[in-house]
Amino acid sequence: MFAVFVAIGVSSRAGNDLIGALSGAVLAVAGGTLLFVVRSRLAFAAAAVAVAGVVVVGNADSRDLVWFALLVVVGWVILAGGIKLGLACWTAGVAVFAGEWLWAVRDPGWAPWTAGLTATALAMALVRHQLVLVEALKTAQAGLAERSAAEERNRIAREIHDVIAHSLTVSLLHISAARLAVETDPADAARALGEAERLARHSLDEVRGTMGLLGRGSGAPGVAPPAPGAPQVPELVGQLRRAGADVTLVVDGDLATLPSTTGSTLYRITQEALTNATKHAPGAEVQVQVDITGDKVEFSVGSAGPPRQGTGMGLQGMRERALAVGGTCSAGPDGRGWMVHACLPLSGASPAVSK
Repeated sequence: MFAVFVAIGVSSRAGNDLIGALSGAVLAVAGGTLLFVVRSRLAFAAAAVAVAGVVVVGNADSRDLVWFALLVVVGWVILAGGIKLGLACWTAGVAVFAGEWLWAVRDPGWAPWTAGLTATALAMALVRHQLVLVEALKTAQAGLAERSAAEERNRIAREIHDVIAHSLTVSLLHISAARLAVETDPADAARALGEAERLARHSLDEVRGTMGLLGRGSGAPGVAPPAPGAPQVPELVGQLRRAGADVTLVVDGDLATLPSTTGSTLYRITQEALTNATKHAPGAEVQVQVDITGDKVEFSVGSAGPPRQGTGMGLQGMRERALAVGGTCSAGPDGRGWMVHACLPLSGASPAVSK
């Protein structure tokens, strides 16, 4: 477009000063090429050369369409170089039209060109602002997508950690029982090994469901089955009992009435707490207490065994699960052993702030 306007200007001056017009055109095209094509860091210098060439071609004639080329230069500088550089270029363009009016020919036609230059500058500034907003939005969307992916990876990692840790702990209890009974009671050893195998298969299915690779419970491949919830807590305790652990469950309320998200959180925290209790204090008495009252559910898992130092990943995971549904979770010695206590809301609540 720039070259077209320059060519129009040269053709209109062909009968008067062809050599001067061609010289100006060469100067304008050289500066324009550097500005539009090469996009050199010396953008303002390239724009100045292009404007100088335009002035040579259209000097003293406000009717010449070559002045549209000056508008193109200013608009491009604003769009590609930024508002500050564009403002300097616009100022230079206004100075050109003012100089033409003062020293070349006092023609009222310079005023419309000045107005057109200003309108072009404002329009390109608005376009650039919108482009900057679009880039900022793309950056924010990319950051959000990355954060969502990281949160999803962390969620899957927590699910797999809980499933595998619990499965291995209970399976080891069954295998230990089978090893002790293999000579004295082969039938009991076979039962224990069968229970360990069943638990391992179930855990494998649950891991595959978490990863979205298998959906046995849903009947559709690739769809994860529903996450276990509060009604499965008695079965969770039963697994440990069948493996020989001393675990008791006391429930005050109806587990089936809990919302699915709250129930799933309760199940996972209880699962992790029971796994830790069985792993760090094998043979110690463990009591699970669940109280459903009003708008909240409080539950605890207390072990009579002495507390031991672990990696802390399980405790951090329990706290994160509780915070995600607006609840709290704490763990520590309670005088007789180790106690995990959690409180979860039964209705929607804003997440608690961890201090």
